[in-house]
Amino acid sequence: MTRQAEFKRRVRARMAKTGESYTTARSSLLASRPGAAPDGSPLDWMREALHVSNGDATDVPGTGLARRVVYWRDVLHEGPVPEAPPAELRRIRARHLTGYEGVEHAAVLRRLTERDRALEAHRDGEYVLWFEADLYDQLQLVDILARLAGLAVPAGRVTLICIGEHPGIARFGGLGELTAEQLRELPRTNACSRLTPAAFDLATRAWTAFRAPTPEGLAAVAAARLGELRFLGEAFDRLGREYPSTRDGLSLTERRVLSAVADGAPDAGTAFARAGARETRPYMGDVTCFDRMYRMARGPHPLLRLDPPGGPVRRTTRVRLTATGARVLAGEAGQVTLNGVDRWIGGVHLRGHRVPWRWDDGVEAVVRVTGGASASPA
Repeated sequence: MTRQAEFKRRVRARMAKTGESYTTARSSLLASRPGAAPDGSPLDWMREALHVSNGDATDVPGTGLARRVVYWRDVLHEGPVPEAPPAELRRIRARHLTGYEGVEHAAVLRRLTERDRALEAHRDGEYVLWFEADLYDQLQLVDILARLAGLAVPAGRVTLICIGEHPGIARFGGLGELTAEQLRELPRTNACSRLTPAAFDLATRAWTAFRAPTPEGLAAVAAARLGELRFLGEAFDRLGREYPSTRDGLSLTERRVLSAVADGAPDAGTAFARAGARETRPYMGDVTCFDRMYRMARGPHPLLRLDPPGGPVRRTTRVRLTATGARVLAGEAGQVTLNGVDRWIGGVHLRGHRVPWRWDDGVEAVVRVTGGASASPA
């Protein structure tokens, strides 16, 4: 009897014992050997699975493990991601990404629609998800898992390959840094796991909390600990720190950029690199960071002065702190009070000069601020 035939016998035995379908029983048995098929090779079932990754910088096709790859491609920590039906959410995200990417709206909407339909059409098959530890990837991951849960895909048919580090790389930036051969080995490591209903449950709660109109649910996700989604809590903690601080009205990104300029960064490119070097994980690209600098150089009381002034910020744009910027950085004034804010974080729209939600370093959580002075945990 071959190893494959023996495995089929075990699947049928489990079906008889548990009443599970063939697919569910097979997935449950495979869970004890993540990434490996019954004959010891991952190729048999992985080639038929739908592979999903954050972008085509990761050479999943080159591994030989995938016949079809879908790229999620959405910067979910930027722009509105409200509670809305799928079709409406696609339109909302397409409008935002059109300005962010500089691509035609119709092309972006078509890409998002095709991506979503591909995920749904494969609901009777298996999925392999290739993602990283940073916030950009973790938000995409909970989006996908919540969708699969909504499609009633059994958790055991979803394999997650997720890493935050790799041997030999001092500051790991992502799966795109790995060769096809290095990627091919990941299914045989602890980076690969079959998911359980607990992972689907946590991902669904995280996606719901992220899209809610108020941020009360973020803290519970940040505090959650589940081995299958071991990076999710860290990512949601970083998300919370993008809320304006009770101390100075700055997000963590804004404060790090201002600190880099105060410490002598002469141009936007240098300020971006120095601010990024302080992140535990890669957080945002230069275009997003430059947009933050542009906003801090506008308003009634600019925090930065750009040279040349106005126009888009580029790597070579000269930057320096204004007197107001120095005061805010020192905690002597508040950015939101001075200039207001108009920004979405998931489903929360922060707008105006007196926003009720702030990050409090004292309790390390997003809190509700009343009257601009007192705060209570969210």
